[in-house]
Amino acid sequence: MSDDTGRRDLRMPTDDELFAVVTEHNGGNHVRLQCEDGQNRMGRIPGRMKYRTWINEGDVVIADPWDWQDEKANIEWRYDSKDADQLRAEGHIE
Repeated sequence: MSDDTGRRDLRMPTDDELFAVVTEHNGGNHVRLQCEDGQNRMGRIPGRMKYRTWINEGDVVIADPWDWQDEKANIEWRYDSKDADQLRAEGHIE
């Protein structure tokens, strides 16, 4: 975190990952995602996040679309509301 602005260094998507917003919780470890490339995908919450990170509708996440099935993706990261606000202010997401 820089001292004067309060800006934090956030995890950004790699080449094959993209920003997404959770639009619907489908129970279990599945959610519906609206990805930044305009596609709706079924998102899977991996076991390493399932009980440690609670994911709600409206959360900004990083999704990694599956190579063999583009309409599905794994959730790799969830931003808290403060970090999501910073991403919007910096123009990374709408």
